[in-house]
Amino acid sequence: MKKISILFLTALVLVSCGGDKKSTEAIIESGNLEAIRAKRAEIVTKQTEIQEELKTIDEAISKLDTVKHVPLITSITAKEELFNHFFEVQGSVTTKDLLVVTPEYNGILTNVYVKEGQKVSRGQALAKIDDGGLGQQLAQLEIQAELAKTTFERQKRLWDQKIGSEIQYLQAKSNYEAQSRAVSQLQQQVAKTIVRAPFSGTIDDVITEQGSVVAAGQTPLLRIVNLNNMYIETEVPESYISDVTKGKTVMAEFPVLGKTFETQVRQAGDFINPANRTFKVEVSIPNKDHLVKPNLTAKLKINDYTNEKAILIPQSIISENAQGEQYVYVVDNKNSENEGIAKKVIITTGKTQGDVIEVLSGIKSGTEIIKEGARSVKDNQPVKVIEYEESTSKN
Repeated sequence: MKKISILFLTALVLVSCGGDKKSTEAIIESGNLEAIRAKRAEIVTKQTEIQEELKTIDEAISKLDTVKHVPLITSITAKEELFNHFFEVQGSVTTKDLLVVTPEYNGILTNVYVKEGQKVSRGQALAKIDDGGLGQQLAQLEIQAELAKTTFERQKRLWDQKIGSEIQYLQAKSNYEAQSRAVSQLQQQVAKTIVRAPFSGTIDDVITEQGSVVAAGQTPLLRIVNLNNMYIETEVPESYISDVTKGKTVMAEFPVLGKTFETQVRQAGDFINPANRTFKVEVSIPNKDHLVKPNLTAKLKINDYTNEKAILIPQSIISENAQGEQYVYVVDNKNSENEGIAKKVIITTGKTQGDVIEVLSGIKSGTEIIKEGARSVKDNQPVKVIEYEESTSKN
């Protein structure tokens, strides 16, 4: 409307001046200063009169025009809501129940009792190593120990009846105890020839076939794994040392499996690695269907910050001034026809999550904020709200 008034004013002035063009040029050519000044005053008076008329016309148009030429905007109302912030790291699946079994005895692997994929229980015999005659030696010692026991018991009965000498009783006792210890030691040696499962699990791989010569503590025999006690291990920057603690919520995603699990931090390390300034974190992982395998890569979103009464707004509506201050526009003095005034409000922000950001100051719950059109309005400009939203974010 203002542009139309200016164009109309210009046209009237040009028409007014154009009709008296000859006399104006003649007065200027005459070189009469008083006449020229008088002509200028006449034109200024006409211009003032035209402006007054235009003002009257504009007021009349404003009263009669039912269509208001104001920016159309949408708005959202800020409200307090739960805000959980997560940061992302990568981790690898592992388990403490994953072991390559080695023998405790040197010899020939005479028997392998299990196959790959077989489930075994803790203590179950997995393989047998030739004992090199230890079994026969044990049998002889057991016979001698049994004789020593019988001799000792008879000598004890006599000694209890005060028959015989004390030295005979003590010698029988000493011989029996020595034989018993010898049997126990040899039993332990023979027991090492049987390879047993250190925990319940599944035989993942039979590495050495029977008939091979094996060395104690060196030759890998089998790999056993328990998929019921899996966890994810990751390294977290030291800046999160006070935020990532036992029990914090974690979203674990396995891209290969196309699955996401909600779980928790089961352990947060207390040692900072000086090489990369990180600490280790273990995350529990449910694995009832045994789909999660050791060394799988996982994407972790770990909760490091929670605000139960956060004000969240879309990042797209925030602008920044020359001083580096962030601001948004709010709707002020809105009437029954959803018309109001756009007001610039300086805000301070906190953490971001997705496309929303936390507002720490400048906006309170219930404030109506301009969304669509926020980049095109100006401070103190009339606006009209055409769409209204209750919520500002998605958690």
